[in-house]
Amino acid sequence: MISVGYQPSPSRTIYSDRFIPSRTGSNFALFDISPSANSPAEGREDGSGAYATLLRTALFGPDAGVCTPGTPDKLMRLDGKNSSVYPSSRNIFRYKTETRQSMHSLSPFGFEDALPGVSHGPVKAPRKVPRSPYKVLDAPALQDDFYLNLVDWSAHNVLAVGLGNCVYLWNACSSKVTKLCDLGMDVSVCSVGWAQRGTHLAVGTSNGKLQIWDASRCKRVRTMEGHRLRIGALAWSSSMLSSGSRDKTILQRDIRAQDDFVNKLAGHKSEVCGLKWSYDNRELASGGNDNRLFVWNQHSTQPVLKYCEHTAAVKAIAWSPHLHGLLASGGGTADRCIRFWNTTTNSHLSCMDTGSQVCNLVWSKNVNELVSTHGYSQNQIIVWRYPTMSKLATLTGHTFRVLYLAISPDGQTIVTGAGDETLRFWNVFPSPKSQNTDSEIGASSLGRTQIR
Repeated sequence: MISVGYQPSPSRTIYSDRFIPSRTGSNFALFDISPSANSPAEGREDGSGAYATLLRTALFGPDAGVCTPGTPDKLMRLDGKNSSVYPSSRNIFRYKTETRQSMHSLSPFGFEDALPGVSHGPVKAPRKVPRSPYKVLDAPALQDDFYLNLVDWSAHNVLAVGLGNCVYLWNACSSKVTKLCDLGMDVSVCSVGWAQRGTHLAVGTSNGKLQIWDASRCKRVRTMEGHRLRIGALAWSSSMLSSGSRDKTILQRDIRAQDDFVNKLAGHKSEVCGLKWSYDNRELASGGNDNRLFVWNQHSTQPVLKYCEHTAAVKAIAWSPHLHGLLASGGGTADRCIRFWNTTTNSHLSCMDTGSQVCNLVWSKNVNELVSTHGYSQNQIIVWRYPTMSKLATLTGHTFRVLYLAISPDGQTIVTGAGDETLRFWNVFPSPKSQNTDSEIGASSLGRTQIR
């Protein structure tokens, strides 16, 4: 295959966060890990043998020293057999080999802040979340840019990904890949967003133009103007499409109308990098590089709510599908916090310092939990239980900031993307049928109003 224009990324040094102490400086005798002939661990009534077994299992796992590699799947290309975009050594969206026991937990025990097997009374054991991705795809030219939104998952189970100046579609059911469009050498993809229903995909570009594509026919149906600079954020609300730009404005577009936009929303003092419509399509939340979080209603041209507590860019925004008016937002490197808001009463509910840059947030529609992805300095993915904000799992594996996040239509799987040019698929949420009857949904002070 002939390579045209694409150069593989330069090699990057990967630093491990695992610390292994010197064996000579450790007194393992204190833990009675290696039983001797004179003091066998088995049958001792003082419990030290049981503790040794427990500690060995916690430190090294039930199959200590065993590392079973995953089976590499068949290589797969997005650009077809005769592609001339990428060299054969970097197949787009090829499957990558993973190991089952890798550094997917920040805990030295490989579990979440607790030793396995330790009883805490009658409290029900937390749901187990797999610590490894079940699939990893190669994604060359996936940009390492905090302000872009390059991954989205449609209601028809098709993943759209912006790679350089092209958009590719990956069918999660058939694993079929399609090259939707190529914008040319001088224009790059800055955002992608699926319509809530149907097969239309919005593509925001670096030159400020917005393209609407019918993915079922791989045909561009419209190009809309209005922005002067790149479009990094998109959000659909029925037939209404909102676009946020580096020119500090948000344009409300009715794709059924002739005009390029019906309203211009002004208020941010810097680039708009986060946009999300509420589940009832009545409120639009926007975040910017001015550290501001705004809420707009359907007809306003000025924000009806302004939140200024974040101290860094607000890209991560998520509305709760369970409680009306519950909004979560996350701040960048200088902030690191996830904050919760009640937009009905205009109140700040709580704040959680995550310790690293918050890049994305998404709420589960099946259970009252949410996922956050992070950048500097941990590059991790965290599953939280709301409203306690206790950690269900910390997932690691990406070696760059986890800048992109999307959730599957069934609400069970998330896909994450990073500047390490990989897409990783994780099973993090249960199916709706497996919900517990004692779910925490409705446990917050907002009440029990649910949005379906």
